[in-house]
Amino acid sequence: MAAGERRAAPAAGKEEDFEIIDRKQLPDAAELRNEEKAKPEEARWSAPILSLARKASENLALGYGSALKSASLVGLVSKPGSSDSPAKTSTRCHTMEERANLMNMMKLSIKILIQSALSLGRTLDSDFPPLQQFFVVLEHCLKHGLKVKKSFIGQNKSFFGPLELVEKLCPEASDIATSVKNLPELKTAVGRGRAWLYLALMQKKLADYLKVLLDHKHLLSEFYEPDALMMEEEGAVIVGLLVGLNVIDANLCLKGEDLDSQVGVIDFSLYLKETQDSDGKQDGGITAVLDQKHYVEELNRHLSCTVADLQNKIDCLEKTNSKLQEELAAATDRIGSLQEEQQQLKQQNELIRERSEKSVEVTKEDTKVELDTYKQSRQGLDEMYSDVWKQLKEEKKIRLELEKELELQIGMKTEMEIAMKLLEKDTHEKQDTLVALRQQLEEVKAINLQMFHKSQNAECSLQEKTEAISSFEGKTNEMMSSMKQMEKRLQEAEKARQAAEERCNKMKQELAGKLNSCRQQMAQLDSKCSTLEKELKSEKEQRQTLQKELHQEKDATTLLKTELQQMEGLKKELRKLQDEKQQLKKVREEQEQALQEMGLHLSQSKLKMEDIKEVNKALKGHTWLKDDEATHCKQCKKEFSISRRKHHCRNCGDIFCNTCSSNELALPSYPKPVRVCDNCHTLLLQQCSSNSS
Repeated sequence: MAAGERRAAPAAGKEEDFEIIDRKQLPDAAELRNEEKAKPEEARWSAPILSLARKASENLALGYGSALKSASLVGLVSKPGSSDSPAKTSTRCHTMEERANLMNMMKLSIKILIQSALSLGRTLDSDFPPLQQFFVVLEHCLKHGLKVKKSFIGQNKSFFGPLELVEKLCPEASDIATSVKNLPELKTAVGRGRAWLYLALMQKKLADYLKVLLDHKHLLSEFYEPDALMMEEEGAVIVGLLVGLNVIDANLCLKGEDLDSQVGVIDFSLYLKETQDSDGKQDGGITAVLDQKHYVEELNRHLSCTVADLQNKIDCLEKTNSKLQEELAAATDRIGSLQEEQQQLKQQNELIRERSEKSVEVTKEDTKVELDTYKQSRQGLDEMYSDVWKQLKEEKKIRLELEKELELQIGMKTEMEIAMKLLEKDTHEKQDTLVALRQQLEEVKAINLQMFHKSQNAECSLQEKTEAISSFEGKTNEMMSSMKQMEKRLQEAEKARQAAEERCNKMKQELAGKLNSCRQQMAQLDSKCSTLEKELKSEKEQRQTLQKELHQEKDATTLLKTELQQMEGLKKELRKLQDEKQQLKKVREEQEQALQEMGLHLSQSKLKMEDIKEVNKALKGHTWLKDDEATHCKQCKKEFSISRRKHHCRNCGDIFCNTCSSNELALPSYPKPVRVCDNCHTLLLQQCSSNSS
């Protein structure tokens, strides 16, 4: 209750949920030194780590105070010509005071946490008050200068956003991020950030993760204001102070704790105590010895880690060297086989080239001769074909003309017969009546009209037909005028009929002779066409065979070209292999030099290892197993994880889980009961019982 009453309430009107402390209220570095001088017995515990931490904190405090004074003199004092307003200077002074207060509080919290943890000499739980206050102060430092992010729900201001960047920048932090996301109790970003800090402290990598963040300030500028603590030099100072927490072992349980609703208020009662109890004074000398022992163990652990890393590197180099030697032997064998294959391929290529050149020359000569003969025969055949084609066209035209003439003659003959019959009828019937003559005249007119239409349809009608038609028209007209003229015309018609019959007979004879001659010519032309078609077919077959031979020769030439290209590719591969051989030789020489250098380093490191082993044997009888070497519990063989943490047995030095090393016994090297595994517990109890008996 007293600690709760002493907690300072948060200042009204501030965006952060912590109180800004004036520097005058905190003790100065000189006062702290005077208090330490006043307590000589308590200050004699100084182990090397804590002495170095104290000197570093004092130097940093002095340097930071001088930097603050120079900054206040140079940049924050308003000049008459400066454009800064007094409001800006006041805000800057205010932020500088906040950073200084937070840094001083962080120094005090880390110092008290290390002192209390080393005085207890055991792993710290989450209920340890200095550890709780350390997390509260660290949370305030991370919240200083955070930007407010607006969303649909409202304004959000959490320090878990910058911590999420560590997973991207450092892949080792992925386990922390996954375990934080898998915790179902955490519902807010503040709770997730507190769980992340707990897990990072348990891994002893909190300083490393924050250093990675500070190395990428361009990413932090998205979350922090430019004058925030993490963006200034105070952030680097705090990260340097956090390195001292690697000495502390913490076992923090995250399940069942309400990290979302915890109120982060700094309790100053822990830092304002004047003296400790008398029991702590009596145990000062023992704690000094324990601190020195822990320091030596930490040094041994670091040296063993470095030696193991060197041995791993040497093993890797030996493996790579053996692999490279095997690859060199294989490459030399391959190069020899490739050279033999290259010589064989060269001989085969020369033989193939000679054969191909001979065959190409022979085929070229044959193709030239065949092409010349083909061109000559083709020209003769084209000329013959053109002449025959012209003759065929002319004969076809003549045949068509003769057929047209025959049709015209046949039509004229039929018309003349019809006209003669009509004239005979007219002569026999002219004496009957004029009415019959008129009817006959009308029929003759109709016949004449038909004849006229037929003559129009025929393109090449004879002139004799037109004269006969005109004479017939005149005769019909004259018949209408008088009977006498008709008789005269009948006589003339009889004469004309006789002459026409004679002409018709002559025309028939001539046409029959022409037809016979045309038929003979057509038979001759058909026979010539058949012979020409046979010759054309034979020439086409020859042409196809020649084309096939040409294609075969082209394929042969393409194959030869591809083989030549393959030869060029083989030559290029040979050159590449020779270059690789030279490079491998260079690499082998470099690796031999590196192996010689590594042999020197190995000899030196072995000497150092022997010295370290002698020191370890002098310090303790058992070997202290490294954290990285153990992945499973030695007794129950269960795999370690974030929930199942590693614990060293203080007697045998092996690593066990919490269930297999839950016993505690007092050892000669430890004043208080320490963690011991089950096997060592039983053995030590048996020894104690035997000694007592």
